[in-house]
Amino acid sequence: MPSADPSEPPPARTLVDFTEIGLMIPRLRGGDAASVIQELTSALQQGNRVPDALPFYEAALNREYLAGTDTEAGMAFPHARLVGLSQVSFALGRSAEPLRWGPHSVNRVRLVFLMAFPATEAMQSLRVISGLARLSKQEALVARLISAPDAARMCEVLREVSLRGSARPEVADGTAS
Repeated sequence: MPSADPSEPPPARTLVDFTEIGLMIPRLRGGDAASVIQELTSALQQGNRVPDALPFYEAALNREYLAGTDTEAGMAFPHARLVGLSQVSFALGRSAEPLRWGPHSVNRVRLVFLMAFPATEAMQSLRVISGLARLSKQEALVARLISAPDAARMCEVLREVSLRGSARPEVADGTAS
């Protein structure tokens, strides 16, 4: 097997590298944070990203109740860090109508990214969080996520957000930075 050339940059990493079509839910059924986190947790378990749904769900929900993750951009970023997770990943759900995310929230949420982080992993987690933060500031991409007709198109939008430290420039707004 040939060895990798150390002078070549690592392959580009985008947000879509941490999810897949089966983890996209274009029409969330839930109407509040708890039911949406449960729905997205089920997707992560079915996609073999979370081995046991209940501990992950409880950790994500408890974390969300301690400090809400909803933003003015109409997005929420609930997450949990657990022993036993093998990779950083996330599920994305979209609500047809804006949801009041939490009891003290003033923001309405349409897009929810439920992130699963291994307990001892930091670098990839930070890259994903940074990429999602940049995405939330790109109004055109957020609008495309909201209007995407299906999970495949949602993934196409996420493919446009390169992560810091990747081999190619970030192109979230269509230009290299």
